[in-house]
Amino acid sequence: MPASPASPRPNAVVAVLALAGIVVALMQTLVIPIIPELPKLLDASASDAAWAVTATLLASAVATPVVGRLGDMFGKRRMLLLSLVLLIAGSAVCGLSDALVPMVVGRALQGLSAAVIPLGISIMRDELPVERLAGATAVMSASLGVGGALGLPAAALIADKLDWHMLFWLSGTLGAVSLVLVLTLVPESAVRTGGRFDLLGGIGMAAGFASLLLAISKGGDWGWTSGTTLGLFAAAVVILLVWGWWELHTPEPLVDLRTTARRQVLFTNLASVAIGFSMFAMSLVLPQLLQLPEATGYGLGRSLLTTGLVMAPSGLVMMAFAPVSAKVSKSRGPKVTLMIGALIVAAGYGLNIVLMAEVWHLVLVSCVISAGIGFAYGAMPSLIMGAVPPSETAAANSLNTLMRSLGTSVASAIAGVILAQMTIDLGGFALPSENAFKVVMAIGAGAALLATALASFIPRHRPAGTPAGPVPADGAASEPASVR
Repeated sequence: MPASPASPRPNAVVAVLALAGIVVALMQTLVIPIIPELPKLLDASASDAAWAVTATLLASAVATPVVGRLGDMFGKRRMLLLSLVLLIAGSAVCGLSDALVPMVVGRALQGLSAAVIPLGISIMRDELPVERLAGATAVMSASLGVGGALGLPAAALIADKLDWHMLFWLSGTLGAVSLVLVLTLVPESAVRTGGRFDLLGGIGMAAGFASLLLAISKGGDWGWTSGTTLGLFAAAVVILLVWGWWELHTPEPLVDLRTTARRQVLFTNLASVAIGFSMFAMSLVLPQLLQLPEATGYGLGRSLLTTGLVMAPSGLVMMAFAPVSAKVSKSRGPKVTLMIGALIVAAGYGLNIVLMAEVWHLVLVSCVISAGIGFAYGAMPSLIMGAVPPSETAAANSLNTLMRSLGTSVASAIAGVILAQMTIDLGGFALPSENAFKVVMAIGAGAALLATALASFIPRHRPAGTPAGPVPADGAASEPASVR
C-alpha cells in the first residue's frame, strides 16, 4: 500500500472523503432509471432481475460492519481504498454485463463499498482538529443523501440518451478518481486496535442481518406469510440472538455490545432506524406522484428525467444544511440538532399531505424534508463518536450506517404493501390511490416523530473527538459520566 500523505490538509481531506461518499451513494441510485427495463436487458424474469438491487442491499449490510471493524484494526484508509477498488471492479463487471449472473455479481461487488462513508467519518475524527470535526462529519454524513439525489437525474439522462452500460462506466470512473485522490491527499490514521478479527462474529452478524433484510426486501414478492419469508425472519431472530451471546463472551468481539448498549449509542441507533425510514419514504412517494398519469387526478404525468430534476435540489439542500447542523450541534449539542431535524422531517410530510397537486409543491416538500435529514444525519456521527473510544470509531459508525439501511429497507417493504393494497383502476391497470400516498406520508411523519421521542432519551452530549472512557481489562467499556 503506498505511503499516506505526511501532513494532512483539512480542507482537502474533507473534500476528498465527501466526494468518495457521494460516489458510493451515486452507485446505489444508478439502476433506478433502468429497473423497469432490466428483465428485457438481462433476458430474465422481473423477480430475478430484482436481484440486481437486492444483491447490493445484502452486500452493503454484510460489508459495512465487517469493514468498519477491519478499519479499526488494520487501518481505516487501507479499508477505504479496498472499498473503492471493489466499487471500481463491480462497476467494470456491470459495464461488461448483458446477462443476469454477472450483473448480480457486479452489483454485489459495488455493495461491498458501502463502508466508505463510516470509514470517512472515522478518518476525520482521527485526523482533523477538534474544532473542524462537527462540520466535516456533518458534510460526510450528508453525502449519502446528496449522491442519491443528484444521481437520479444524471442516471436518467444517461439511460435516456446513451447505452445503459455507460451508467456503470461512469460510476467506475468516479470511483477511480476518488481512489487516486484518497491515495494522494488522505493520510492513514495511527489509531488502531490491532488484535484478532472475530471471524465467527462476522459470519453470524452477516447471516443474521442478511436473513432479516432478505425477508424484508423480498417478502412482497414471496408473500409475507410464505414459508420462505417466515423462515428467514425466524432464522434472523435465532442467529442474531446466538450472535449476541457470542459477542458478549468472546474477548475481542466484532461489535462491543456493552458499548453499543450505552444510552447515547443505543438511542442514536434506534433514532437512526426511524430517520432512515422517513428518508426513504420520500424517495418512494414523490417520484411516483410525479410520474403517474394526470388521468388519475393526482398524478403529474412527468418523465423520469423531469422527476430526477425535481428531486435534485433536495440533495443540494441536504448538503447546504450540513454546516448549519454542525453550528447548532456546537452551540446546543447534537441531541438537540437530531430532534430539530426529525421535527422538520415530520413537518415536511405533513406539508406533503396537503400540498401534492403541483410540481413546485413537491419541490418544496422534498427540500423541507431534506433540510431535516441534513440536520439529523449531521448530528448522528457526533453522538456516536461522543460515546465510543477512538479505537472503535469505524465499527460504531458502521453499525449506525447499518441501522439507517435497516430503516430504509423497512420503509420500502411497508410502503410497498400499502401502495399495492390501496389502489384505483385506470384502464384495467391497478395504480396506487391518492389515499395510499397520504397514508405513507403520515407513516413517514410518524417515524420522524418517533425519532424525536427516541432522541429525547439520549443523555447530555460530550463533544465529538473527546475520547470516551478507557476499556478495562475485562472488556467492559467504562461509561463516561456524560452518558450515564
